[in-house]
Amino acid sequence: MEITPLGDSAVVVRVYDDFASNPEAALEAVLNAQQRLEAAAIPSVVEYVAAYDSIGLFFDPAGAIEAGASPDSILDWLKKKIFAALARPTRANKKRARSALLEIPVCYDPEYAPDLGEVAGRSGLSIDEAVRLHRSGEYRVHCVGFVPGFPYLGGLPAELASPRRANPRKSVPAGSVAIGGAQTGIYPIASPGGWNLIGRTPLRLFDPQRVPPALVARGDRVRFRSISRTEFDSWTE
Repeated sequence: MEITPLGDSAVVVRVYDDFASNPEAALEAVLNAQQRLEAAAIPSVVEYVAAYDSIGLFFDPAGAIEAGASPDSILDWLKKKIFAALARPTRANKKRARSALLEIPVCYDPEYAPDLGEVAGRSGLSIDEAVRLHRSGEYRVHCVGFVPGFPYLGGLPAELASPRRANPRKSVPAGSVAIGGAQTGIYPIASPGGWNLIGRTPLRLFDPQRVPPALVARGDRVRFRSISRTEFDSWTE
């Protein structure tokens, strides 16, 4: 494990060395570490932000001093707290919050899937075969970011892996299901984007009025279900 400064009020706690070699192990390591850190309630820490193989820990320097840190050694004080928190055993029967299996309806209609033919063609698949492959697997939310609520999903069949577009779109509609590299994801809001668009879901992945605002969380499992254009047009959440 490595802890490095990120400015004067944050550190990066790297808990796994090589995400690419074993994404599932990296995800479990980060989930476990975040659970321990949150349970420790380290004084002065205001936010945890998880990434693929690390956790960003943001803290209030003044709060750290009030909690006992020396002004000239706040980082050392914080590192000791972090190491102590991660060394504590967790109860085997304690479940992480929100590790749900979510079914996401997707319409693969050509209007919503302008890049599906190109994605399929790279592996010599028909469009129907590509759709069947995409909805046949179970995915895992490895990370949430880029824009609020955007899930980076691991578990994409290798035949569907596709490089990001050379020319990103200036605007991608909300709900667009896409492939970028070896991952699939869903644009929760309209935004620029360079992934390959292969469908669209009528679900609202991010709603600031909802609690929690994001529909999916890191660690959740996701399956896709194909729906018709008629179902999409008549969908109500």
